[in-house]
Amino acid sequence: MIVVSDTSLISALFRIGELHLLPRLYGEIIVPFAVMGELLELEKSGVDIGLIKQATWLVSIKVKEQKQADHLLQDLDVGEAEAIILAKELNADWLLIDESKGRKHAKIEGLHVIGLLGVFLLAKENGVITDVKPYVQKLISIANFRITNELFERILFLAKE
Repeated sequence: MIVVSDTSLISALFRIGELHLLPRLYGEIIVPFAVMGELLELEKSGVDIGLIKQATWLVSIKVKEQKQADHLLQDLDVGEAEAIILAKELNADWLLIDESKGRKHAKIEGLHVIGLLGVFLLAKENGVITDVKPYVQKLISIANFRITNELFERILFLAKE
């Protein structure tokens, strides 16, 4: 399975101490150079990114069609743009991305997307976690994740919680 990710999803899981979910669910995660650069930038703000640096399951690859990525920069940041183009180049099974504009562009490109909440649902479905609710609550309280009450209730319904 080929899985590409943008920055925000990895960063959010890292901030709440749940980065381990990604390799358990997907094995290897591929990120474009721009995403790896954004993740490494966290260190400049005093964040200990040792887990990210040591993650053998996190593989960084250069985007071949940089002009296509540059074209997306009108609407997206560089990490999102490169992640979308890299997922397209690799014919990825999944693109891990949360931002609505990025998801919209990815779907236009014919990519299959999954966000943080979908990752938690998949983790529960595969027996990696027992409940989704505490993970979503950690996202809200620690990573300042914004979610409507309606979506929160829908996720809990889908998780049968």
